[in-house]
Amino acid sequence: MKADNNQKKNNGKNKDNYFVKVITSPQLWSGVILVVLFGALIANICYFVANKSYDIISDEHNPRQALLAHQNIRGSILSKNRDILAVTNVSDDEETRVYPYGDLFAHVVGFSTMGRTGIENTMNMNLVTSNASLSSKVDNDIARAKDVGDTVVTTLNIPLQQTAYKEIGAYKGAVVVSDVKTGAILAMVSKPCFDPNKIEAEWEDIVEDTTNSRLLNRATQGLYPPGSTFKILDLLEYIREHPTDYENFGYNCTGSFAYDGRKITCFHHSVHGYQTLRTGFANSCNCTFADVATVVDRDSFSQTLKNMLFDTAIPIDLEYKKSHTPITPDAELGEVVQGSIGQGKTTITPLHLNMITSCIANNGIMMKPMLVDHIENSDGEVMKTYSPEVFATPVSAEEAAVVSDYMHSVITIGTAKFLRDCDYSTAGKTGSAETDSAGNSHAWFTGYAPYEDPQVCVTIIIEGGGTGANYACPIAKKLFDCYFEEMSQE
Repeated sequence: MKADNNQKKNNGKNKDNYFVKVITSPQLWSGVILVVLFGALIANICYFVANKSYDIISDEHNPRQALLAHQNIRGSILSKNRDILAVTNVSDDEETRVYPYGDLFAHVVGFSTMGRTGIENTMNMNLVTSNASLSSKVDNDIARAKDVGDTVVTTLNIPLQQTAYKEIGAYKGAVVVSDVKTGAILAMVSKPCFDPNKIEAEWEDIVEDTTNSRLLNRATQGLYPPGSTFKILDLLEYIREHPTDYENFGYNCTGSFAYDGRKITCFHHSVHGYQTLRTGFANSCNCTFADVATVVDRDSFSQTLKNMLFDTAIPIDLEYKKSHTPITPDAELGEVVQGSIGQGKTTITPLHLNMITSCIANNGIMMKPMLVDHIENSDGEVMKTYSPEVFATPVSAEEAAVVSDYMHSVITIGTAKFLRDCDYSTAGKTGSAETDSAGNSHAWFTGYAPYEDPQVCVTIIIEGGGTGANYACPIAKKLFDCYFEEMSQE
């Protein structure tokens, strides 16, 4: 019996020793590490294919794009209603890029020779890639013809684009029209412009014309002092800090506001008298909002402006400039006062202001701007659809409702009286941003309609145009009229 017990003990010890040897074996752990590393490699490859491969392939420096451009005929770019905005004509084996609307879509559609800009650049990979059906590719192969690249169908609306282009006239400036609920860009015009059909022949003259900067897309790259349109943000911050008593605010405007031995004045030295927060906003009283700027918390205001994308990237593939504000937690009083009326070092792009305005109209939800609705192959089969995307919610629905109500007052009792007698209700804010000591100013308007159920947002900048009320508001009315006429026909 004793021997049997000893044998059992020895067998147990042997098993234990064997187990210890196995789990401490270098070969085992080397194998485990290799399996883990291999799994991580597979996971990384899967992630890259799913999320990053298109970005790498689409990079303009990727030589694969040049190879595809040589192999395939560049695809077309269409408007929302399928009008041709860009197409490649082939004659005697010569390919010519044609823009049927000339300079109308010059900046937003762009060009594909002498470099690439606009949608021609952002959607280049799609335009040079052919997803034609197998039968089409076989037919082309037999005929020794190139395959045709995919078609980009945009969100752009021709009547709105034409109206914006016409109403800017000979002025320099920009217009952005967007769908409030989806972020779709319906029109984007920048002037002065150029004819992309002649870009190669006129390249040197265009580049050397530094006075007009015709290649600059002022809608996304033009940085302007926002003038009184910035008061939308002043108002937002004040009601955010005073949610229950903002209606008790009052200020007596004497036409000037003194600070640090300096002063600012209301536009054209207007004296507004006693102003509530609502009337001060509706009348665009500089002194009222300079006073507001001295009482709001700078840490909070700075964060609000950051959340509204100042000094921050905006979600669009087109080339753009970041808007800027000097209002920071440690900013000097003068910078805060000047910034509060959209002057000094504060600058904004028309697209960014349009996004802010749409955010207010859309219950505080900021949508990602979109220019492309879907991609088709040359046979008309849909390859990819782009859906509206929420980018952020920087404003609560309650705050947005108050700001929207005040923006409606700008129309009913304030500076945007030109929009009072329309067949639809509107909300908005005018701006007259002074550009020099002589009193010259850029004319701004940003707003939306209908006020009760916002659908379309319009933002306008006219360089050196004077007051927003007199120059930008009439253009806004033309665009709103065009939009609702288009809607009635759908």
